Amino acid sequence: MAAPAAAGIAAAAASILAASLEWEIPPMAKVGVTAAAALLVGVATWATTTTRPKPVTPAEPSSRPPDQWPPVPEHFTGRVEALAELREVFAARRKSAAVGSPPLVVSVYGRGGVGKSALITRFGEEVADRFPDGRLYADLRGGVDAPVRPDEVLIGFLRALGVRLTTDPGGLEELRKLWLTWTKGRRILIGLDNAHSAEQVKALIPAERGCAVLVTSRQPLFLNGTYDTQLGVFSEAHGVELLARLAGGARVVDDLDSAKRIVRQCDHLPLAINICGGRLATRAQWTLRQMADRLADVRRRLDQLELAPTVDKSVRASVQLSYDDCTGMQRRLLRQLSALSSAPDVPGWVAGELLDISGLDGADQLEALIDAQLAECSGTDGTGTLRYRLHDLVSLFAAELAVGDDQDRRRDAIERVLHGYRRRAEAAAQNRWPQDWSKAGRRSDAEGQTHAGDWLNAERLTLMSMVHLARQLEMWELTWGLARAFCSLCHSLRAYWADWHAVADLGCEAAAQAGDRRAQAISMLDRAAVQGGQGGQERGRADAEWALEVFTELGETWWAARAMRAVGMTLFSDGHLDRAQEYLIGAITAFKGEEDFWWMARTQRNLAEMRLAERRPEEARQLLEDSLEVFERMGNRYSEAQTLRVYGEVLAAQARGLHRAGEHRSARDDFIKASFSLDRAGEMFKQRGELWEEARCLRAAGEVGDPSNGLRELDMARRAEEMLEALGDSWGVARSAVSLGRVLGRLGRMAESEQELRGAVRAFEELGDRWWMARSLLYLGEAYLDNGGRGAAVPPLTQARDIYRSLGNEAGMRRTLELLRRAGT
Repeated sequence: MAAPAAAGIAAAAASILAASLEWEIPPMAKVGVTAAAALLVGVATWATTTTRPKPVTPAEPSSRPPDQWPPVPEHFTGRVEALAELREVFAARRKSAAVGSPPLVVSVYGRGGVGKSALITRFGEEVADRFPDGRLYADLRGGVDAPVRPDEVLIGFLRALGVRLTTDPGGLEELRKLWLTWTKGRRILIGLDNAHSAEQVKALIPAERGCAVLVTSRQPLFLNGTYDTQLGVFSEAHGVELLARLAGGARVVDDLDSAKRIVRQCDHLPLAINICGGRLATRAQWTLRQMADRLADVRRRLDQLELAPTVDKSVRASVQLSYDDCTGMQRRLLRQLSALSSAPDVPGWVAGELLDISGLDGADQLEALIDAQLAECSGTDGTGTLRYRLHDLVSLFAAELAVGDDQDRRRDAIERVLHGYRRRAEAAAQNRWPQDWSKAGRRSDAEGQTHAGDWLNAERLTLMSMVHLARQLEMWELTWGLARAFCSLCHSLRAYWADWHAVADLGCEAAAQAGDRRAQAISMLDRAAVQGGQGGQERGRADAEWALEVFTELGETWWAARAMRAVGMTLFSDGHLDRAQEYLIGAITAFKGEEDFWWMARTQRNLAEMRLAERRPEEARQLLEDSLEVFERMGNRYSEAQTLRVYGEVLAAQARGLHRAGEHRSARDDFIKASFSLDRAGEMFKQRGELWEEARCLRAAGEVGDPSNGLRELDMARRAEEMLEALGDSWGVARSAVSLGRVLGRLGRMAESEQELRGAVRAFEELGDRWWMARSLLYLGEAYLDNGGRGAAVPPLTQARDIYRSLGNEAGMRRTLELLRRAGT
């Protein structure tokens, strides 16, 4: 039956049915009429339906290709490098695309609010003329548990291309076939924004090589054959530029510091900066400083970074979207990591401790958070360990959620991490300096000592944050243990002086709070060491004397010997040489009684340094040769190198004495021996990467005083100063200025010599080190005398004499009076 006839019959049947309802005829007759009409409609429907449905009717040719591309954000800023990268990728494809090759697919992934959508929108405008057959766009986000299905997207794309879907087109496979058909031979740019997974995207990629697809997602999709690129947050400059575009350039110029603060508080995240800029744009009465002050309250920062509870107007909502996509274990890990927010980053094993699982499994969970763009890998540290951190705003979000967690379980998780750090810190410290931990401490090799130094360099800031966290939670025993290991490592490396001092204070406090007098005395020794190294001999001596009293009272003879040595060293450093030798000799006797020959030999070396200061080099030489024999027998190369340095200084002092006495040949031999000893020690330290000790060797080499080697010695002293400055050793820098002043004086460059030595006097005065003030003044007077300035020598020598007298330093007094007599007074 022809379709028109069938249609007529159907229409007639419908009319009969409608009319019959108004006719006044018997009910049975109405039923008959209705049945007949229904039969006619059924026949007509069968006649117009074929056995193979045709879902698609070709559209009339469209005069314009579809263009669904969203507009570029008005305040689009920066992204020069990212745009250049996309241009290179597209240019390379145009040059290399062969017949039959797949279309170009570029996947841009990154954390929520970083500006992925804005980037592809901007780039899509730039390349629009390369795609004459149109631009299609779809936001794939959808709901949390129901992202947009690919079949829904395909239906929309096909309709945009003019495909009329008159009946149900079937499933995804049928739609995919239609998609391939209608994109064949066309050049279309396709934007797929906020993709949730690879499965959501695969069916939307055409086969036509003239097409291109730009995909954005929060995590890598791992699609085959795609070009993947991660988009990071803004630089500070681009963040400030965006803020200026939104809030007004004049306001930013007037208070650039506050603008930078806002960008930092926004974690350099474009979404957050946009929100701040929007707030400022609508609040002309607000200053940038007021905005920054509002953001400074971390408890309310996420409230300030919200214009509306939607992902494009709220940082909290944006992060929530990624959080909801995580597993329960990943969410728990994120909340617990927020407790460690004061640390710059952590290694993977920390996640295992927080979750009470293996370190490897914990690291896997961290990697999952990275894929979700909630965390990031901050790099590989000096030990080859991967390190991780939460994004700043994510950490605030996680801390908000953690308030609802079981606080006892949270505390237990933190305690596991702190114990993990204590175990590792103590292991590193004992590898680095075993003698600091027990009598005749276990042997350690150079590799273990080097690794321990690398570990501290990698973990220093995080370890310090763990000490502070333990203190905050009043876990006093853990605080003390962490502080003790940290101080031991810093002491052995002679590095991070300010941090060392701060942590030593915390160790003393923790031991006192725990009521552990032995631990408190050990911490006092740790603090005495750093105070003495920074010129605070008087405070260091008070700590060491208190420790000596406690150890003696407790019957801790080995620790008492160490405290006795520490008292002697603070007296020595403060110029009280007569009293110092009593303690040092007592400590040597005590260590010998304890059969701790390492500490005995070390203290003998300290006594030798004091004998050198007293101008008794022969006694110093004998003490050092005895110490060298002990260290060589024990195979302790580190202590051997330290002793060789002092031995070189003693040989140099003897050579200078011979030279003054006119015995030039003998002096020359000792100068050569001194340089050899110092060079050998310096090379031993250099091979081990011991920068502080290497610098001390260089400084000593700059003070040898060989008349034929002045320029080389000047170079050595300058290198030492540079190294110690880089290490943050303020006392060492001042001491190097003394070396420079002396060598410059020997070279006849008196103006430069005076500048260096007076600078050293000022530095030691600031450090409170009066003995070295006196020595610097003495060397300045000596330099004047050696260069014919007898009158100029008197004032600094007089000052030195007065300081030595106040210190009761007889050796210094004798030497100063000798020089004053040379000056004619």
